[in-house]
Amino acid sequence: MIESPNRIPPGDGRGELRKPRRRGRLATITGLVAILATTGLVQAPPAAASQTATPYLPKPTGSQSVGITSLYMKDTSRPDPWVPAVKYRELMVSLWYPAKSPGRKRAQYMTAKESELLLKDGEITSIPYDTLSKTRTNAFTDARPTGRKHSLPLVVLSPGHSKPRSELTGLAEELASRGYVVAAIDHTYENVATTFPDGRVTTCVTCEISKEKGWWGKLEKSRAADVSFVLDQLTGAHPKWRSAGLIDTSKIAMAGQSAGGASTVTAMLEDSRLRAGIDMDGTVESTIPASGLSRPFLFLGKPATYTPGKGEPAASWERVWTGLTGWKRWLLMTGAVHVSFTDLGVLVDQLGIEDGSDIGGARAMAITRRYVTAFFDQHLRDKPQSLLSKPSASYTEITFCRPQTKTCA
Repeated sequence: MIESPNRIPPGDGRGELRKPRRRGRLATITGLVAILATTGLVQAPPAAASQTATPYLPKPTGSQSVGITSLYMKDTSRPDPWVPAVKYRELMVSLWYPAKSPGRKRAQYMTAKESELLLKDGEITSIPYDTLSKTRTNAFTDARPTGRKHSLPLVVLSPGHSKPRSELTGLAEELASRGYVVAAIDHTYENVATTFPDGRVTTCVTCEISKEKGWWGKLEKSRAADVSFVLDQLTGAHPKWRSAGLIDTSKIAMAGQSAGGASTVTAMLEDSRLRAGIDMDGTVESTIPASGLSRPFLFLGKPATYTPGKGEPAASWERVWTGLTGWKRWLLMTGAVHVSFTDLGVLVDQLGIEDGSDIGGARAMAITRRYVTAFFDQHLRDKPQSLLSKPSASYTEITFCRPQTKTCA
């Protein structure tokens, strides 16, 4: 995760500091200790940097081609929660979907300006500032959607605090290649850079706000409101996407990483249209009411932070766990760090930047894709998945935890 020294460091999104371990070919640079402590990323020596001239995302494993479009949404019913002078809430949403065939124009990962602001925010100087904008994706902007009317499940994705929606592209492409519509939200003013159709670029107002007690709960509620508005815009009488008729409105779910994962709990409590949810490595501020939350839920995180009985932030998952009264799982990925559940795990490997993990970025993405897809296949498509019942010999990095006994195996 790329964070500047005066902002919330990686891990649980609430302030965990953890020195990365050296992995294989990449070495920690003396003099970058301050950056290391706050970002979890370390620039590699010049000889190792930029190992891949053009970064790329692994191809999705589903059988269908992937299309993508960007949608601008404006909620005039509420002011912006972070900039009250703005009397409405503006959002940018990327929508991935199964396509009839590959298109002619491959989608851009992010703009050059967004790449510049993200890298500057993390004080990453070993690569050109426009590098991330050149990342090769697997979706096409001019691809025609495919599917029967009201047949495609919809998954909403929410990124970590200060992070762009594009950092969940690898997961979104995988789901779309397997027949899902995927909507990733840029939560405006909570991200180092959001570009709007008129050329405006908003930056991270919330990054400069003092995180007092209860602040993260406010963020989770704000994101839940964003999610509900996006669902209204995609499934209402006048949908923003012209192919919205393909969506099965009875099969909608959400997943997020870090603050986005934590917000999934709140969003599900606030909006019954969300039938299932996943929190990837995010500490939850919200509490579940005594009536409980009976819809399926999956925790997927790293052992260093979320092993049961190890204190905060694991305690936040334990608190939520007791309120989950339906199907639930608590899974940990051995060797993972915070960025392992996003595209950054893959991209930093290719660019020669240390992230402190003991698992390769491509492997971490493959595991994340596999378990997330299995969860949604089981709970949105009613296709039982043995992978979610017990440890797998194919994915030995994943352990199943039992909070009742504070054990994982």
